Amino acid sequence: MPRDISGYSNPLVKRVKALRDKKARRLEGLFLAEGLRILTEALDTGRAPHMLWFAPESGRHPLVQQLITATEDAGGEVFVTSPDILSKLSGKDNPGAVLGVYEERWTALADVDRTKSDIWIVAERLRDPGNLGTILRTGDAVGAGGLILINDCTDPFSVEAVRASMGALFTQVISKASWAEFMKWLRQGPGQLIGTSLNTDQDYQAPQYAPPVFLLVGNESQGLPDTYEADCDLIVQMPMMGKADSLNAAVATSVMAYEVLNQLRRR
Repeated sequence: MPRDISGYSNPLVKRVKALRDKKARRLEGLFLAEGLRILTEALDTGRAPHMLWFAPESGRHPLVQQLITATEDAGGEVFVTSPDILSKLSGKDNPGAVLGVYEERWTALADVDRTKSDIWIVAERLRDPGNLGTILRTGDAVGAGGLILINDCTDPFSVEAVRASMGALFTQVISKASWAEFMKWLRQGPGQLIGTSLNTDQDYQAPQYAPPVFLLVGNESQGLPDTYEADCDLIVQMPMMGKADSLNAAVATSVMAYEVLNQLRRR
């Protein structure tokens, strides 16, 4: 049975609200996901919330009922609360109908099975959570295996990144490593590492990509370090016909991912 929580000072409200902060997420190993669509897609992957929060008027929705049942069956806790408290928890003025607390899931690089997919995405020092979430969403769309975060990337479990991923966070393997660790792992098996850069004349549609393809995206403002570009099997660039000299990191990743996907589909 859902428990009713109506007070802002309730310790659970304070605990869940704190998960908007990276330090609390790391301490608890938990993160927030908001919205009926995202929570339903998580459930479709077999992930039930550790905690489920919803407003009374949302409780009659059949999908919310499914989430309640799944959470309770998995041993989680269910709470009914006011829209104001949901807003306090999510940090949004108009929160979604439901909010879930989930366990963070990282996959050790050694446990990543590169044979599971022909496309993988690698992000190096990506700073914007919206870009990271969008890249996860692109990875899901092209059937990528997951996202490998290199060096000091933004937190994929932040509220902003989870929101931007639109549920793709639950379908993609997420791993992290230093560049040296990643390169050592990569060269122990098959894998073509593709970087994008202005330091080449190679058009992105010219090469024939060989799966598994690892698409490397660099920092939004600085791009890839020269030494990392040198470690790539191929460096390519997308034509820029206007005044801008580069694309947004998430957009560039999407363009590259679909080029690889379309090549593989045509074969």
